[in-house]
Amino acid sequence: MEKDVRIRDIAAEKPEIIFIQPIFKENIWGGDKLRTEYGYPIPSDTTGECWAVSAHENGDCKVANGKYKGRTLTDLWKNQQELFGNLNGDKFPLLVKIIDAKDDLSIQVHPNDSYAKIHENGSLGKTECWYILDCKENQDIVIGHNAATKAELKAMIEKKKWNQLIRTLPIKKGDFLQINPGTVHAIKGGTLILETQQNSDITYRVYDYDRLSNGVPRELHIDKSIDVITVPFQEEKTEVTNDDGTQCKRLISCRYYEVFKFEIMKKEEFIQDKPFLIMSVIEGDGKINAQNIKKGMHFILPNGFNTYSLEGNMTLIASAPKV
Repeated sequence: MEKDVRIRDIAAEKPEIIFIQPIFKENIWGGDKLRTEYGYPIPSDTTGECWAVSAHENGDCKVANGKYKGRTLTDLWKNQQELFGNLNGDKFPLLVKIIDAKDDLSIQVHPNDSYAKIHENGSLGKTECWYILDCKENQDIVIGHNAATKAELKAMIEKKKWNQLIRTLPIKKGDFLQINPGTVHAIKGGTLILETQQNSDITYRVYDYDRLSNGVPRELHIDKSIDVITVPFQEEKTEVTNDDGTQCKRLISCRYYEVFKFEIMKKEEFIQDKPFLIMSVIEGDGKINAQNIKKGMHFILPNGFNTYSLEGNMTLIASAPKV
């Protein structure tokens, strides 16, 4: 009898899955795929971003259900540290987005932590990665530049020699790219991506195709961009690993995060041994521990969740802070 009581007590202590309510952002380049593909209640047909899991001051997601329902992710981070492995830091470390680029995004670059701390009021820098959810046929993406020196970079930017400066890379659905600080990059129209990044909203625009927003050009950040762009361009190679024979592959492990892809076709058990694990269902539907989940859902498995099962016909992208 005592053993049975102890087993029930241990089971009762298992933390619950934290489902997150996304936040949506309208953008000059946004579209309607967040509604047509995921069923989200977007504010308009120029909605470019779903901040799926965010504890940033520009978009603080709320918990969708359970005993923490209605509380912001920032609130949980500050007051329920045990859910996140008691990690150090005053900010939730990651931010997960879905980006719908109906039109081209600006050509841009992000600073690293040290530059952002000095020039952006103590903000984190921005390392990010992209999983290509969908794109039009024969699509490409802006990654990197062709300048050999800072002087050449500056001259090409000032003379607007964009065709000579910018490098592009062909992409297809299912591709994965790591975007380090200092990398010139841009998503092109007709691309849908899932982005995992540091919890930062700092972007420097290098070029915006001379577009107008409310009748005026959007702000560029030429001097800061030249400061932070890595010269010459250093291509980041990613290696997908699947050493354990499971339906989970690791897409990348870097200084800030690990990202995984689950392709579920049969029921399988996994162990949540990270400080916490963010999961996004990007295709199909199924169950986690007998609880129904479907495309467009985002949730966190807290610290101490331990074993969990996934079953159904679905694809998920998961991320965890690197410790």
